[in-house]
Amino acid sequence: MRIKNLISGLLPVLLLVSCGKKQEAAVKVPVYETLVTSKQNAELQYAYPVTIKGSEDVEIRPRLEGFIKDIYVDEGSAVKKGQLLFTIDAPNTEKDLRTAEAAILSAKAQVSTAKLNVDRIRPLAEKNIVSGVQLSTAENSYQTALAGLDQAKATLANARASRSWANVTSPVDGVVGTIAFRKGSFVSSAYVITTVANVGNVYAYFSLNEKDLNTFLKNLPGTTQTEKLKNTPPIKLILADGTEYPESGKIQTISGVVNVTTGSANFRVEFPNKAGLLRSGSSGKIIIPEQLKDVVVIPQTSTFARQDKTLVYKVQGDSVVQSVISVVGLPDGQNYAVTEGLTEGVRIVKSGVSLLTNGAKITVK
Repeated sequence: MRIKNLISGLLPVLLLVSCGKKQEAAVKVPVYETLVTSKQNAELQYAYPVTIKGSEDVEIRPRLEGFIKDIYVDEGSAVKKGQLLFTIDAPNTEKDLRTAEAAILSAKAQVSTAKLNVDRIRPLAEKNIVSGVQLSTAENSYQTALAGLDQAKATLANARASRSWANVTSPVDGVVGTIAFRKGSFVSSAYVITTVANVGNVYAYFSLNEKDLNTFLKNLPGTTQTEKLKNTPPIKLILADGTEYPESGKIQTISGVVNVTTGSANFRVEFPNKAGLLRSGSSGKIIIPEQLKDVVVIPQTSTFARQDKTLVYKVQGDSVVQSVISVVGLPDGQNYAVTEGLTEGVRIVKSGVSLLTNGAKITVK
């Protein structure tokens, strides 16, 4: 009986000890990996869609109307300045040329006749055999004949020029675009037969809104826009297939007027294109780098979002405190550069922040 009572008395004590151990296990403080912030240099990259055009995109239009007689190039052909592209069958120009050449012969004959009359009448007038009026009339006829010859020469020059327009040549070195017409098609100056794009260097066009434009210029060294453009970093070009173009470009111009409709300004970046990889009309995106000096860089895993704000947990003693920060993403996709809210030498939780709450106790790893 005594043993039974003794066991009954010990049971509450054993239960209290067991519960104490469970409570001690329950309040065990979790371990979190932390880091101490430090400053370093980083690079931001801003991407903008671009349209690529040749430095010269020339519309090829015939200067006279007629039918396409011959086509000497194909789409995509590389051509030189002055190279023959098309011939136009324009019978009127041939007729006008023959008429002008005949007019030259007639005018020369008239000049010769008028000159003979002057030479014949002048000695007679000097001997008073004929009146001076007849000599003056003959001389005037000669001058009129000379003027007629000059006019005929001008008409012939115009006829030859018009006839030469039947040969359509390339005004620049470049690449032939789509040929919209074929042999036998009727064309005139109202029609664009094709285009020739000078792609020795190409232009990539993109735009920035007014706010981003001001920020962009403000971050560049220099006092004038010209000086700032000279100090822009090399520009990368990402092609439509996601590959990086091997040559870097340079911003050449910024439009002087902000578009009222879009609220943006246009930029022009020039890229060398010696290998001819870039074609007029293609697309891609440009990457503008921005160098950041002495900024705090933290892993994205150390941050969390709440109500459109980015936060981290700062370690204060054995607990953590939420802190709002401003960040920009770095090109590696894994880290942030902190622009506000975090200084050098602060210990923060490195990962696992989604399981923490404000004021929670932790063990620093």
